[in-house]
Amino acid sequence: MSETGIPARISPLQKAVWWAQDYIYAAVCQVQGMLSRVQPGSFHKGHLSPVLIIPGVYENWQFMMPLIRSLHDAGHPVHVVTVLQRNKLDVPVAARLVAQHLEEAGLRDAAIVAHSKGGLIGKYAMLNLDPEQRISRMITVCTPFSGSRYAKYMLLPTLRVFSPRNALTLQLAREETINSRITSIYGPFDPHIPEGSVLPGATNIGLPTPGHFRILGDPETARIIVEQLTPRES
Repeated sequence: MSETGIPARISPLQKAVWWAQDYIYAAVCQVQGMLSRVQPGSFHKGHLSPVLIIPGVYENWQFMMPLIRSLHDAGHPVHVVTVLQRNKLDVPVAARLVAQHLEEAGLRDAAIVAHSKGGLIGKYAMLNLDPEQRISRMITVCTPFSGSRYAKYMLLPTLRVFSPRNALTLQLAREETINSRITSIYGPFDPHIPEGSVLPGATNIGLPTPGHFRILGDPETARIIVEQLTPRES
């Protein structure tokens, strides 16, 4: 067993099953997102601290609906940056849109909840675009903080930027000053990030749910995120 309580060795057959389940989940979520008529403004009310959602690459904001609903039900106003669309923009460009939304919406003491590439966008914004400290912390799910060795095989530049040798990925990995304000959540197997999502100096939480996408729909993921956002008594 690993230090997180997750099996250290996983058979190739088990990985294949998890991989298939993960892509089925992602396909269903993409279809549901396209058919959804839910308006993002319907989640803006709440008595707790605001949360800003940043999805992963090729994901619209509806892809994170299980987490959005759980956070809103817990009392958090939840915002999404609709201009990101399917999140294919370069990380710095997307981060500027995030910072712009925070300012225009008047959000302060806000937490970012991000999936995959969204975590890199959030970290870039925290490091470079938040002079007023509007972002209090960030909780990520399956973010490639150290990159992914699979990126070099991708044909699209949107995916090749996740290479461990990419200049921006290296720069973000070296910057550890804000890592203590980040919680990184991940499962025992991620078909997109063999390096894993452990971030030095952050709160790292391993869950038993495998996959890059399916973990978003796990009620335990939502429970932990809400718990992480609950102020601790001194």
